[in-house]
Amino acid sequence: MVLEWLLIPSLRSIVYDTCEAIAQEYTEEVMPTPKTQEAWKEVAEEFLTSWNFRNPLGAIDGKHVAIKCPRNSGSFYYNYKGFYSIILLAIVDAAYKFLCVDIWVNGSCSDGGVFKDCDIFI
Repeated sequence: MVLEWLLIPSLRSIVYDTCEAIAQEYTEEVMPTPKTQEAWKEVAEEFLTSWNFRNPLGAIDGKHVAIKCPRNSGSFYYNYKGFYSIILLAIVDAAYKFLCVDIWVNGSCSDGGVFKDCDIFI
């Protein structure tokens, strides 16, 4: 039984490192975030032609993903909905293709706080 508890942190590390490597390798190919003004203008143009909605640079939404309370975290992950969570924030284009995804913000964080900590925030 003791050996099982010693292996769990190592297994977590392997899974985390593997997921991180996959994300680094394929994110740009699968979910290219616009990098130039022209690319962002194309996103806005898609919204205009598809939805008759002028000048948006994407549609943004967040989702609380329920988790078990991590040890020694107190209320850090406890959200206003009454459960422990992490927040997934996503921005999509007019065709619902992901432009940016940010995961792992603690559930007690506000929407503005999540966006402020997002990679796309300027």
